[in-house]
Amino acid sequence: MKVSFISNLALQNSMRLTISRGQNEVQTLQKEIVTGRFADIGLSLGAKTSNSVSLNQDVSRLKTIQDSNALVTQRLSASQSALNLMADSAQQMLEAFISVNGSDDANNLLIARRDVEASLGSFTVAINTSSNGEYLFSGINSNTKPVEDYFQAGSTPKAAFDALFLARFGFSQNDPAAATITVADMTDFIDNDLVPAFSGADWNTNWSSASDTNISSRILSNEVVDSGVNANAAGMRNFALAAVIGIELLDAAISSEVRTALNAKAIEFAGKAVTGIDNQRSNLGVTENRVVKANKALESQIKIITLHIGDIEGVDAYEASTRMQTLLDQVEISYALTARIQQMSLMNYL
Repeated sequence: MKVSFISNLALQNSMRLTISRGQNEVQTLQKEIVTGRFADIGLSLGAKTSNSVSLNQDVSRLKTIQDSNALVTQRLSASQSALNLMADSAQQMLEAFISVNGSDDANNLLIARRDVEASLGSFTVAINTSSNGEYLFSGINSNTKPVEDYFQAGSTPKAAFDALFLARFGFSQNDPAAATITVADMTDFIDNDLVPAFSGADWNTNWSSASDTNISSRILSNEVVDSGVNANAAGMRNFALAAVIGIELLDAAISSEVRTALNAKAIEFAGKAVTGIDNQRSNLGVTENRVVKANKALESQIKIITLHIGDIEGVDAYEASTRMQTLLDQVEISYALTARIQQMSLMNYL
């Protein structure tokens, strides 16, 4: 018969190894219970890990679009507020023109002109609105202020009008000689000189630094929308045209007949400005609605994919809790045995 000797040191080391392994597994189970997914996806899923990685990337991409949509929503909301102010200013200007239609009273004309000036001032502030460091109505030139202030010293659009009027009539709009201008002359000036200056390339030279291309945003994987409007839209141009007519010519030294014809043109352009700006508001409203629907679709997609990820990566929390409790019991027993083994000594029996 052969007798094998096992030292208490070997038993202690064996218990320590058991305790260490048990503690590591307890930590892993704790993580799985808290997160609801495998602690080591690659080790647990093996070849199926690629499915998990792909699905998680899809969720990350969809959440990125959600974050982008939040910025789009903010930009659209700020744009709508600015357009509301422009629409109110356009309506105020239209009412000012209507109030003096057929009138030559100097006081009424002065009041109307001041109302038009105030409207253009409000319009300029609104159209130069910025959000998150970007100008809302500059199109893709979002780092450039879209419209120059007509009333600032050295204003380019003011100088352009003065030059246009002088080139046509040979004197300034404030000259008493303006009384010699006929209805046909004024109508021809507006139709063939002034309107082209606001509808053609001169608008971009003298007034606007905005791009005709609006900022576009991807609101779904397969859907892209224009998330703004620009200062070159027809409503904006007509607003500026009507305002300049009112500011520069409405109370000038012109005949009653010319003023009546001039005011009719101003009313026409102001009406087009109201309509054009309202159309822009409607277009943005449609875009806002599309973004809301897109966010709902994104939320649904994320939920569906997340459920699928849960089926692949998810752990049974009850089973994991049971295993962890069993391991904790084993660790406690190992601690107790280790303590007893440490107390074993041959000296106690000599």
